[in-house]
Amino acid sequence: MTSETTPAIGIDEKALKDINAGLAQTLADTFTLYLKTHGYHWNVTGPHFRSLHLMLEEQYQALFEATDDLAERMRALGDKAPGSMAEMLELATITDREPTDDAMQMVKNLQRDHEAIASTIRPLSEAADEAGDGATADLYNARLDFHEQTAWMLRSFAS
Repeated sequence: MTSETTPAIGIDEKALKDINAGLAQTLADTFTLYLKTHGYHWNVTGPHFRSLHLMLEEQYQALFEATDDLAERMRALGDKAPGSMAEMLELATITDREPTDDAMQMVKNLQRDHEAIASTIRPLSEAADEAGDGATADLYNARLDFHEQTAWMLRSFAS
């Protein structure tokens, strides 16, 4: 994303650029996973319909809220957040569309995506902390906790 101005908050310009690049990717992955989860919520069928429908609703709502937190952190750090589907798809590292009618495949796809995002976030959190950006590290750590816990829930559901 293009920087507006570099805020004078005690983090050097290169570190801010790197932090914002990580936030943009995390935002894109989160938004992509939000859409996938919401789509699965709409289309899940089968004997576990009600429990999966409700679980996926909780997950997509949490993912949607997280997109706002991530975008607002980018704005606080002087950058613009990606705001179009084209930008999200360009930045995302997870697959945006995996249609399936099999509820357990939906669960496995989402589990894999949550684990992938957690793997991506861990080093970003460490880098933000090393740059003196505790607020971003805290945001990442909250996201890490969510993705790891959600992956565990999905893994448990599928076993």
